[in-house]
Amino acid sequence: MEARAFLDVMHVAERLKDAVRHSYSSGGRRESVAEHSWRIALMAFFLRDEFPEADMNKVMEMCLIHDLGECFTGDIPTFLKTNTDEQREEQLLDAWVTSLPEPYSTRMHDLYAEMEALQTIEAKIYKALDKMEAVLQHNEAPLSTWIPREYELNMTYGFDQAAFSPYLTAVREQMRLDTKQKIEENKKAR
Repeated sequence: MEARAFLDVMHVAERLKDAVRHSYSSGGRRESVAEHSWRIALMAFFLRDEFPEADMNKVMEMCLIHDLGECFTGDIPTFLKTNTDEQREEQLLDAWVTSLPEPYSTRMHDLYAEMEALQTIEAKIYKALDKMEAVLQHNEAPLSTWIPREYELNMTYGFDQAAFSPYLTAVREQMRLDTKQKIEENKKAR
């Protein structure tokens, strides 16, 4: 990739550092989309041995690019995102990806299509990690940052995506137990 094009891509991607999510960090500040994407890529890195049949480099690529559409729209929490929001994000992202030089444009289009179809082991792993990282982050954040609906969401969110894998199901169940413990400890502290 030519130097100017490379820097232009990095300038767009940098927007994810300022795009805040609904989630908070353990220190009580808003989490960025970039931080979320980084951590699910890190999760994939540490799961290589659990999925020897999967191309974990591809999973990490999916994790790194999955929220790039939010460079253009910002983050809208899943429980607030409408079909119109999703279509707008997809259109803006598609236009940007199409403008990228080859082979990156084709590679990213292919990855996004695979992620959308959710048929491959790689896409299923990425999607489960995406959902599970949000739960993990909520478990790390102070309960004072949670909105009422998150008490139930943290107990159920991501189980469907993890169901294809006994290992990820066990990890998700441990997260549920952590949520339950966090809520109970908070009740006792009052």
